[in-house]
Amino acid sequence: MDVRNCKVCGNMFNYIDTSICPSCTKKLEEKFQVVKEFIRENPGTPISQVAEECEVPVQQLKRWVRQERLTFSSESGVTIDCEKCGKPILTGRFCRECKRNLTDTFSGMYTEKKVVAAPRKNDSKGKMRFLD
Repeated sequence: MDVRNCKVCGNMFNYIDTSICPSCTKKLEEKFQVVKEFIRENPGTPISQVAEECEVPVQQLKRWVRQERLTFSSESGVTIDCEKCGKPILTGRFCRECKRNLTDTFSGMYTEKKVVAAPRKNDSKGKMRFLD
């Protein structure tokens, strides 16, 4: 059993996969629902105003955008930067081009490489042959 202190409230909890306790996770999820509803009702609102109105730090809003849980409309002017090339994006960690390049790179790593056998030298004397 792995017991840790919550990064938000400091209480001890049984660590599974997150650094905050179940109680704080529930409160954070409730805040997320409030933010989501606010953005749905006010689609062109800047991120600073959303943070102020919903009483959520801007960093938390950006974290939800990076996790692709939140997406602002293109009219809102809210963008974050692609982690690879710095291009402005609306949600996620990477722009489309960088996602495609990463996908191509990773898929290329798992394709089977075909081994080409070296041609044999014709040696009629029955001697041992070596590959060049």
